[in-house]
Amino acid sequence: MKLSITIVNYNSARLTHSCLESLLTQKLPAETSIVVVDNASSDESVSFLRSDFPEITVISNEHNLGLARAVNQGFGHSRSDYYLTLNPDIIALPGSITTLINYLEKNPTVGICSGKLMSPNGELQPSCFRWYTPMTVVYRRTWLGRTARGRKVVSDFLMKDFDHASARDVDWLMGSCLMVRGKALAQVGGMDERFFLYFEDVDWCRRFWEQGWRVSYLPTAEFSHFHQQSSRTQALFGMVFNWTTREHIRSALKYFFKYRGAPGPRIETV
Repeated sequence: MKLSITIVNYNSARLTHSCLESLLTQKLPAETSIVVVDNASSDESVSFLRSDFPEITVISNEHNLGLARAVNQGFGHSRSDYYLTLNPDIIALPGSITTLINYLEKNPTVGICSGKLMSPNGELQPSCFRWYTPMTVVYRRTWLGRTARGRKVVSDFLMKDFDHASARDVDWLMGSCLMVRGKALAQVGGMDERFFLYFEDVDWCRRFWEQGWRVSYLPTAEFSHFHQQSSRTQALFGMVFNWTTREHIRSALKYFFKYRGAPGPRIETV
């Protein structure tokens, strides 16, 4: 198999439908498999997607297994040269998939890459970042982010000093859209399933770097992203009343505990 595409669905049938339509209008390799892993949706996602897309595989889980485990489940469905995971709220713009594949074929030391994410109105969305530190989380979620130091730390984290118009190696890439080289996946392994939601992408990219594989951002591969930052509710109120905020904090704690607070690997930008 040349390419295996996995989409994890959870009560997002309409978004997943649009994502699939954007993929099926692409010029994909002849040997391409598309798998939707449904994490126990309470709506009619499974029957809806199976009836509208009989050519794809829909895996229906009895329980919500979390994002990382579902991605691994989809990737395990077939052996491929390249693997692509997409969130349901992604629309692949013309030529984007081929551009990522060609980039990996021309750059054999790159293990994982992604393209440029844009809002439906064409506004650039942050999709590549510098490593988290514990204070990054604090500055992004409390009033301390409005201090001079907080603004600088957050700006560096979001790579606001980078124009996002040229290809370059980065610390880590948002998991909404990731293409992985099969050879690198076999060496590094799949996503860490201890992360139910959030930080699985940070951890994964870090492990690629630690195993000697580059992580690259490619702006010529463009995707539209209907991103809803439901975890960005601020401070104590958000932590208490917003499940996704609490999950983000839990995943951050797991990540820092896993690496004992050690900084991410230093990388040489190529």
